[in-house]
Amino acid sequence: MEDRFVKVYEQGMVNKFEIWVDRATGVNYAWRRDGYSGGLTPLLDAEGKPIVTKYPNG
Repeated sequence: MEDRFVKVYEQGMVNKFEIWVDRATGVNYAWRRDGYSGGLTPLLDAEGKPIVTKYPNG
């Protein structure tokens, strides 16, 4: 069974920024970690709609 989320971008080591794609919906999420805190949010386009990526075998 494949994982539902797949990491498509990664930047940084201590202060991390990653982009994840939900294979079921195609919605892109930004994840940021800075020290002991972090957060996850959907990526939005200029009109405020979620950015959707067609992922192979999604």
